[in-house]
This record gives sequence, structure tokens and C-alpha cells, in this order.
Amino acid sequence: MLMSYEESLKILHSHIKPFARVEKIALTECLGRTLAQDIKASKNQPEFLTSAMDGYAIKFEDQDKPLKILGITPAGTMPEFKVENNTCVKTFTGSLMSEGSDTLVPVENVRVEKDTLFIEKKVSKGFAVREIGENYKKDEILLKKGTKLSYSEIALLAELGFFHISVFIKPIIGVLSSGSEIKDLGEALENPAQIRSSNHIAIASLAKNLNCDTRVFPLLKDDEKATFSTLESALQSCDILVTTGGVSMGDFDFLKKAIKEYELIIDKADIKPGRHIKIAKANEKFIIALPGFPYSAMVMFNLYAREILNSWLLQPKDYICKAFLQGSYKKKTPYLEFVACNVEFKNGRILANLEGKKEGSSAIINNLNNKAALMIAPKEYEILENESLVDIIFMP
Repeated sequence: MLMSYEESLKILHSHIKPFARVEKIALTECLGRTLAQDIKASKNQPEFLTSAMDGYAIKFEDQDKPLKILGITPAGTMPEFKVENNTCVKTFTGSLMSEGSDTLVPVENVRVEKDTLFIEKKVSKGFAVREIGENYKKDEILLKKGTKLSYSEIALLAELGFFHISVFIKPIIGVLSSGSEIKDLGEALENPAQIRSSNHIAIASLAKNLNCDTRVFPLLKDDEKATFSTLESALQSCDILVTTGGVSMGDFDFLKKAIKEYELIIDKADIKPGRHIKIAKANEKFIIALPGFPYSAMVMFNLYAREILNSWLLQPKDYICKAFLQGSYKKKTPYLEFVACNVEFKNGRILANLEGKKEGSSAIINNLNNKAALMIAPKEYEILENESLVDIIFMP
């Protein structure tokens, strides 16, 4: 009996150990990398009461009186004046508030005659004053280990004074496509039975989208001895070796035999596409043997290799959501199916449809074009009716 998709994920996770390889890189080079440490605030931000506008620092209760202007506090300088009753200090955006002041009156609310300020439009107490620790407080965890660094996190790290930062080393994904019928880019097709290989290009692209380094190995012909030796040597230079082809029931499918030399943890699953998937452990490394059909290979990489990478790099599964199916879908198999679909946000709802998606074999690579996602059609259903609420998985 085939294991379910959920069972296969449970088994996979039981074999995943923490990814501990870390490097320190320049902050300017860390876009898209994964943080390998918690980041705490070393101080309050702002450290002092700060002006949020150009105006005058005053005591709130003095707004009905003419106020003597003591001087100015430009941004980046320490205040020189103490605000007493009936006085004020001209203050600029980002300037520290003068001692004794509690409110900022913006320039558009006042009239100035020589060194005297008249407030023509009152403000509330504390107006335009940024409180101590408004951005963050000392010892607050601002970024958690596992955060993927975008422009905003990098800006925060710069504000905190980080020049170098600890990130996880990029996992290395090895890609090995097999089959005597496939030809690489630039190679001539010698007869109509041969096809151009796309799997090694697609899998490497998916891996790079997931912030991994890649090693793409030469295409492997259907040769038993070469299959065993190539698998062994390829494993030396990667963390996950992804193979395509050679895992179903053909006479020349040698990969399924070679992978059994390792600790086979998943051998087929109750899913479509990718029923013949095999996953093995080689010490702390993984071998993921995918079907040769391009659609199957890309879908299975997204479901299994991505699962390992997410665990290693502490990433959330934020690429799954609910959507309302537009139109019905009749399943083709009794298995759990992953079906290419289009997704759009319309009138406050996430909608999925199958417009332009061809039915047929798992070789139809163009079903994943135009930012397609995967709709999950549960095993227990034969038909998903119009407006059914379905799970959607976004591709990397």
C-alpha cells in the first residue's frame, strides 16, 4: 500500500536535522540570505524625545501666551537650551526635544515676530513628539533567526550599526538528469525519439529561487555501472542531490536500483504526479529521485526539496493559502492530485481557475507557465465543484 503525502512528509521531517553551517558576510551582500542569529536592540530607538516635524518645542500649557524663542536645535546636535514657562526653542524634524518641553507646535501653526512666537492653532499635548523607544526598546528581539533578509531588514540592521552579519551558508543542490533519450542544450537531436532535456535547467532555476547554490552534473546515460559511480561522486559536492528520470518500472531505470544502496526513507507515495518518487539519506545528505516528466519533476521538487530547505533555513510555509475554485474539476485518478492552476485576487477573494491548463500527461511543462500555482485535489473527492474552497501551493 502506498504511503500518503502526509505520511511521507512526516517521515521526511523525522530525518531532517538542523542546518548548522553559518558564515559572516558584509551587510551589503546579504540581500535574500537567511539570518542565522537573533537580532536584539542594544538601545532604545529613539533614545531621547525627538521631534517628528519642523516647529517649536514648548510646554503644552503655554500655548495661549507669547513665547520667547531661545534659539534653535538643528538635527544632529545636542539641545543647548532648557525650555521654561513662556519660552520655546525652534526645532527640526529629527532634532532632540529640548529639556523641559513636552509638545511640538508645527511651523504652519505659528506666527513669529522678531524673537517672539505666537501660536495661532493649538495642538494636543505631546503632538509631533516621538517617545523614547517608539521604534523599539532595548533588548527587544527585532529579527529572529531564520528571517529572510529583504531591503527593510537590511535597513534596520544598518540602523543598528551592523557591518557584517551571520547568515546560513546557502545549501548546495546537485542536479543530475538521466536517460539515453535526452540531449543537453546545444547538442543535436539525432532522431525523432530523442528530446531536449529541460529538467536539469528547471530544477537548478527552482533551487536558485529558493536561495540555494547549485551543481548541475552532465546528463547521465542509461548505464548501470555509470549510474552507481556517478551517484556516489555527485553526493560529495552537494547537500541535496536531485535526480530526474530512471525511477519507474522500465528496464533501463537504473537510478531506482542505485538509490537503494543508501537509506531509502520514502519509496513511492499516493500522489499524482510523482507517484514513483524516492528519497534516501546518505549520512546527513538527501537524495531525491524525481520522475523524468518535467511537470512531475518540478512539482515534486516544490513539495519535497522545498520542505527540507524550509526546515534547514527555518522558513515558514507561507506559500500555501486557500482559494475559491472557479469552475469544477473532475479528478483523473484516485490519488491526491496536484493540479496546475491560475490564481488571482478579485473583489476581496483569492480565486483559482484552470483556464488554459491542458489535460494529459505529466510531460506538459507549459502548464506551469505564467506564475502558475498548484491546486490540491484531495484523495477522497472525485469532483471539486464550482466555488469549492481549495488549498493552493505557490511555486518558488
